[in-house]
Amino acid sequence: QVKLVESGGGLVQAGGSLRLSCAASGRTFSSYAMGWFRQAPGKEREFVAAISRNGSPIYYANSVKGRFTISRDNAKNTVYLQMNSLKPEDTAVYYCAADREPLATSRSSRYDYWGQGTQVTVSS
Repeated sequence: QVKLVESGGGLVQAGGSLRLSCAASGRTFSSYAMGWFRQAPGKEREFVAAISRNGSPIYYANSVKGRFTISRDNAKNTVYLQMNSLKPEDTAVYYCAADREPLATSRSSRYDYWGQGTQVTVSS
């Protein structure tokens, strides 16, 4: 069992930056691929970024490529999402997720554990 707790969300102006963190419990964090997803009001949850257990490969949604960076620190059981050049359309609840398989994937159905989410609001 893995418990995931996201933090770092908040309100930011367009063009600003935020860094989300996801802290995982348990001793098997380094064996999991990790992902970030988001869900805006009235929309389906969508893939944002994913990182394999060893840090490679990494995948991004086209909508965030070049602006967001996913990384992980296995010693701290934490995965990060650095978000730069934020846009109002990035407003959503952001969730981190853990996949027991080692390689990153954009498929939400592959993920076994989910956090509660953290709200990101980007004002124009």
